[in-house]
Amino acid sequence: MNAPRDKRMTVDEVVAELADGMTVGIGGWGPRRKPMALVRAILRSELTDLTVVSWGGADVGLLARAGRIRRLVYAFVSLDSIPLEPNFQRARQAGTIPEVVELDEGMFQTGLRAAAQRLPFLPTRAGLGSDVMVNNPWLRTVTSPYDDGEELVAVPALHLDIALVHLNRADRHGNATYLGPDPYFDDLFCMAADRAFVSCEQVVDTAGLTIDTPVQRLLLNRMMVDGVVETPNGAHFTTCTPDYERDEAFQKAYAAAASGSDEAWDAFHARFLEGDEAAYQTAVRAFGEES
Repeated sequence: MNAPRDKRMTVDEVVAELADGMTVGIGGWGPRRKPMALVRAILRSELTDLTVVSWGGADVGLLARAGRIRRLVYAFVSLDSIPLEPNFQRARQAGTIPEVVELDEGMFQTGLRAAAQRLPFLPTRAGLGSDVMVNNPWLRTVTSPYDDGEELVAVPALHLDIALVHLNRADRHGNATYLGPDPYFDDLFCMAADRAFVSCEQVVDTAGLTIDTPVQRLLLNRMMVDGVVETPNGAHFTTCTPDYERDEAFQKAYAAAASGSDEAWDAFHARFLEGDEAAYQTAVRAFGEES
């Protein structure tokens, strides 16, 4: 019997698997456990015309500011302590995202579940009687074939070409666990995608995934994952509880630059985003020492 495959990769090797025009699902939740090292690698690439599917945070903001998004499917784009992600706000007000699909959070989850189950759609009550149906007139309803005859929203599957997620620990085969309070539907992103890549704080031996950790927190199994990237601090500046919390000081600096002049953003970009991931982490440590 063959041993499980070693799926370890670098962030740049993962991004090399992407192509213009792909639909990319980005896991995490707003400013919580986002695969930011992979997002930064996309920024360093020439990728464009992406469809991004996300419960959005700075991942969406950065890609929108860089003009990489052709179509955005989202339920919200927030930094929590800063309610509306400022780069996303700027892009929406300027109309620089060619196509946007804003869904109710329950509808968004239902679309991922449909794709995960390889169904064309799943029915839900979420969205009925709301402006979601008005603003997305392409959405359809279906009537229950049973005696109740209830009308429901037919949420189309959110099929992904690629899923990118970040977890606390993984082994080299693609099994991965979260240690914080919430899985953030990262398993749905992976199951809804043709290919899925997980970045993590640390690659450990398989047995180490369940030491002092409940087995139910083993969120991803190797059948769901095509590549594993060890990226310490790779979710920065979002949370990756319990490894670290959100870097509020850095987030404030990010938001100030995003909301300011083009010169302010250019200076932020030059300091933190023009180099590789190692350069970013070095700049972040220097910023922390100054704060």
